[in-house]
Amino acid sequence: MVVQARVMMSVQEAERLLVIRRVLGRELTQGLAAQQLGLSVRQVKRLCQGVRSLGAQAVVNKLRGQPSKRRIGPERKDAIMSLVHEHYADFGPQLTSEYLLSQHGQRISAETLRVWMIEAGLWRAKQRRPVRQHSPRARRERLGELVQIDGSHHDWFEGRCDKCCLIAFIDDATGRVLAARFSAAETTQAYLALLQEHVGTLGAPLAYYSDRHSIFTKHDSEDPDPTQFERALLQLRIEPICAHSPQAKGRVERLFQTLQDRLCKAMRLAGIGTMQDANAWLGGYIAQHNARFAIQPQAPEDAHRPYTGTPEALARICARHHQRQLSAQLSCQFEGSQLWITPGQAHAPKAKAKVDIAQYGDGRLELLYRGQPLAYQGYLVHEHLRHKKVADDKEVNQRVDALSAEDRRALKVRAQVEMQDAMRQQGILQPDTHISPPPLGQARYGLRPAPACPSG
Repeated sequence: MVVQARVMMSVQEAERLLVIRRVLGRELTQGLAAQQLGLSVRQVKRLCQGVRSLGAQAVVNKLRGQPSKRRIGPERKDAIMSLVHEHYADFGPQLTSEYLLSQHGQRISAETLRVWMIEAGLWRAKQRRPVRQHSPRARRERLGELVQIDGSHHDWFEGRCDKCCLIAFIDDATGRVLAARFSAAETTQAYLALLQEHVGTLGAPLAYYSDRHSIFTKHDSEDPDPTQFERALLQLRIEPICAHSPQAKGRVERLFQTLQDRLCKAMRLAGIGTMQDANAWLGGYIAQHNARFAIQPQAPEDAHRPYTGTPEALARICARHHQRQLSAQLSCQFEGSQLWITPGQAHAPKAKAKVDIAQYGDGRLELLYRGQPLAYQGYLVHEHLRHKKVADDKEVNQRVDALSAEDRRALKVRAQVEMQDAMRQQGILQPDTHISPPPLGQARYGLRPAPACPSG
């Protein structure tokens, strides 16, 4: 009994074997077989001779199971894998391939590295993603038509620094990161600072696309006042648009997925461990990121509107604005300080007028009346109001020690005395009671005009 060995072959080889057997069985001519197989008649004759002598093994590729002549030698493979173990043990195959080329001059495909890293236990094959349920929205045509903005809270420094938030602006048409900055938290001031950088560098886009965070919109439909960020966009004529789901602004969401993998590793290799150093270094990395991932827009025109104002005016727009009403002495309170407008200014407001207070990111204050800055003097009255109501464990002890009841009382009295002395030197008012306005229904203030000096 003759036992035939099982031969592994491809579908094309199996079809070729069936045709050759029909030729050998005189069911088909060699010419027709050559037409069906796309071969020459001479090649069909060779296959027929091979099948007669060797059987089905004659149609199988002779190189199957043999090592490739272009394979990478074991010495080079060991050298490359030693670099991977030393520097890129937790990197993905694609990112490892890019760093091996840029840092070590080793050109290895990501697929080859994927096989090697799986063999070494450094990488696990990912499962196939489920079918997408959200139909993708088509990109906008021009740069600057729609900019998606968001913040990502993550351990960006991998334990070398406290956790922080990366705020990024990405263009919808090109996938280009237009601005990015690390911040201690996702705050209005952080977004305003990045807005100032974006508009000052590229101009004002047509629209910003964000989530429904309280920074971007108010959830009380009865409150007509815009948020600080909305107010700045209105002044710059930028349309704010809020998304109803994270999938709607998926471009910025996928950006953070990429950065949480690549940016963290890049900062580790660069030895960056503080947020200040990261912000100074981030611009160069974003330029490399855009060169790697950004695409060309469908239309060549730039939709950004150039900003024609001064840098000071842009900084004022991107500051936090508050409104206060002046007392009869042209003073108001703001976050624990008594602000008194210096007399003698031509455009100074009258008593009971409302003034705007621009609060900059560095803590500087600016008093504005009808868009014009006012000279003023500030006196600290309530120290505890200068700080946020939320403090971490590193600050709570210092704040409790510094803000005892007696210290607060002393600071308040000292500020009152300093302000009253300044008024007295101007010859405007004579203090006899507290500087604050009287309760409603009382016509007399604690500060009244100083009596005229006796003549003679």
